[in-house]
Amino acid sequence: MFDQINGLPVHALVLHAAVIFVPLLALGAVVYALVPRWRPKTGWALVLLAIAAPASAWVARASGTELYNRLLEQGVSGRGKEILDDHMGFGSLTAWFALALGVVSLVMVALTWRRGGGRLPMIGEVGAAVVMIVLAALSGYYVFKTGDSGATAVWGTY
Repeated sequence: MFDQINGLPVHALVLHAAVIFVPLLALGAVVYALVPRWRPKTGWALVLLAIAAPASAWVARASGTELYNRLLEQGVSGRGKEILDDHMGFGSLTAWFALALGVVSLVMVALTWRRGGGRLPMIGEVGAAVVMIVLAALSGYYVFKTGDSGATAVWGTY
């Protein structure tokens, strides 16, 4: 299912969704956490991103695994395999951190939605903001590392 479409690796077709949606989710989560007055107008976008970003990261991960297996069957080894192994590790972390950020973002929107998009009690506000910002930073970092190692795998010398 995630191997090829018309002879093209699915991974090459879907990875760009994760490259777009994961950083947008990270940015949206930070804004939602830090600017409470914008919550009523941005909550719906954060909900959509909290679903789209992890989904796209997991599809990219699944299709990348299929491509990796195909490349191993074709004899990739040595330094090329090491680069691909690093890339797959970063991709897995991206998927997990995007999922965690998506869940936390959905919880935050649900909790503030009841208050008309308003604020939580101070401890909840600060705690949620810290968690969202940390997960956003980790998601952004790992989407960068995944993309960089993927570009090295495709265009670099090994």
